[in-house]
Amino acid sequence: MNEIIKYTSKMKLLYVEDNESVRESLLSILEEFFDQIVVAVDGQDGYEKFLENKIDLILTDINMPKLNGLKMLKKIREIDENVSTLILSAYDESQYLLESIQLNVEAYLFKPITIEEFARALEKVTQKIKLQQELANNLSLLHQYQEIAECSGIVSKTDLAGKIIYVNDEFCKISEYTREELIGKNHSIVRHPDNPYYIYQNIWNTIKTKKETWKGTIRNLSKNGKIYYVDSTIKPILDLHGNIMEYMAFRHDITNIMSPHKQLEDFLYYTPEPLLVLLQIVDYDNFEKFYGYSQMSYIEKKISKKIFDFLPQDCIFKNLYILGNGKFAFAKDITNLNLEHIITNVEMAIRKINITKFKIDDTFYDLSMRASLAHGMNVFENCIVGLQKLCKSKEDFIIANHLAHNQYKEAQHNLNILDMVNTAIENLNIVSYFQPIVNNKTQKIVKYESLVRLIDKEGNVLAPCLFLDISKQSKLYFQITKIVLKNSFEALYKTDKSISINLSALDIEQEKITNTIFEMLEEYRAHSHRIVFELLEDEHVSDMKMVDNFIFKAKQYDVKIAIDDFGVGYSNFERLLSYQPDILKIDGSLIKNILVDNYSFSVVKTIVAFAKAQNIEIIAEFVENEDIYNILTSLGVEYSQGYYFGRPAVL
Repeated sequence: MNEIIKYTSKMKLLYVEDNESVRESLLSILEEFFDQIVVAVDGQDGYEKFLENKIDLILTDINMPKLNGLKMLKKIREIDENVSTLILSAYDESQYLLESIQLNVEAYLFKPITIEEFARALEKVTQKIKLQQELANNLSLLHQYQEIAECSGIVSKTDLAGKIIYVNDEFCKISEYTREELIGKNHSIVRHPDNPYYIYQNIWNTIKTKKETWKGTIRNLSKNGKIYYVDSTIKPILDLHGNIMEYMAFRHDITNIMSPHKQLEDFLYYTPEPLLVLLQIVDYDNFEKFYGYSQMSYIEKKISKKIFDFLPQDCIFKNLYILGNGKFAFAKDITNLNLEHIITNVEMAIRKINITKFKIDDTFYDLSMRASLAHGMNVFENCIVGLQKLCKSKEDFIIANHLAHNQYKEAQHNLNILDMVNTAIENLNIVSYFQPIVNNKTQKIVKYESLVRLIDKEGNVLAPCLFLDISKQSKLYFQITKIVLKNSFEALYKTDKSISINLSALDIEQEKITNTIFEMLEEYRAHSHRIVFELLEDEHVSDMKMVDNFIFKAKQYDVKIAIDDFGVGYSNFERLLSYQPDILKIDGSLIKNILVDNYSFSVVKTIVAFAKAQNIEIIAEFVENEDIYNILTSLGVEYSQGYYFGRPAVL
């Protein structure tokens, strides 16, 4: 009852009754339900008051002067056929009941009425009114949504055969066709001829066979030949039994925001046999710095129009994409074409481009290009890897098929190595081996070099060349370095000899590593004079001052500094002056060839002479046999390290 009153209290009731005593008596009941009651004394009065007021519910007697209740309802139905009505009568004649049914009366109540009967009738009425209001609200919302969709999107409907049965103004505007030209046609009227046929097979399979919504980007062609892109949603409209009634498509014009990258991606995705040529202006960054971004963008557009001039007519590509940053791409479907002929002509065109000066606005630009060509699967990825290889090799053309797959395999190998390293760290299987360094006069061990090793799951001991460089590309390298430092410093308690530790520029440039080094030097200060830091020669030193500062600070702990692999690579006397090392370790490639290569012998002899003049100790690596040892001794080399005296092992 409370729920009914909560609803009816907001309604306006028209109560029509000619009997005053009955009217006054029933009003006391009605006022329990309604806050707004319009009273009429006969049918004519009721009709006039209905016209004057917005009535939600009519409660009326039948037998009344001037106009009876049923005739009044007929006139009202002509104005509002949905208004809810209750009949209140002292008669149960079948004629009245039949007329009431025909007038869609919600309830036929007999006098005298009880409040319970009236409440049941009101419950039925309020449920109907609620449904009517919900339906009206939903229709209003649907109408508003439709208005928004119509003005903001490109809308069309097709019948089961795919014929267009409706288009909105936006569809006509972008396609440049009139409604009369579109209705009755199918959507092939705006289909771009270069679109692969199977994109439409996919659409029909989705919306017709699977009865699902298809979403994607479609390239279309307007009546006047303008290419435009639409982001499309196509949905089958189903009846209550799941049968398709029609198809509705809703689209947005994305031509202005469609990047060349996306256009290229779509072309490659939908083309059965794509061939892609990816071009890169050599040293583009330098040109951009010199000419400026705006000018280079202008130059790129001009060059893009000239590139096809270098290709023969039977090798023309329809699609060229300016990808920015000096990159261009052109692509085509090579189905049933002579692939070898196309490749040959593309390579010849690149050769011509690279000996041609481009004239743009009376200015000549001497630009070179590299071209990466691929066909079949993963062409874009392959071409990108191809350009990377060309950049390293300084060549100008490459057929890049399968390069991305090879790079993936290499990347997978690297990931496996990193996984192995991570497992070794977790299981404490990053260990330090120590190789002896002997005094050539006494042949006694005076130092050890700390060398990192990894023990894999099978118990194999792996040398650093198998995992260290790859580890440098991840955070695991710092963990390895920290373990090596810890093992090396702890080894000071296992021997009274010096311990050499290899450090690269990468190590020194990492604040976390240098902090760890100086923390350990402080902890082992009583033994720090037995520490030797072997600095690896490296072309990638980005801050020489940082290295100099490290050496200066380390020497405060009486640490000795050695330059490793001296004599090849990036060795130079300027660095000697900067580092002021205590030890030079001659590179093993010179030592192992010293018996048969006069050049190696001369270089070693020169290094020894220089070192003795500067009072720098000399250690020779890769001393593999007695003959090498003897010649080194004759040259005055003080220390030797190699398999002739001992292999790396656990202390």
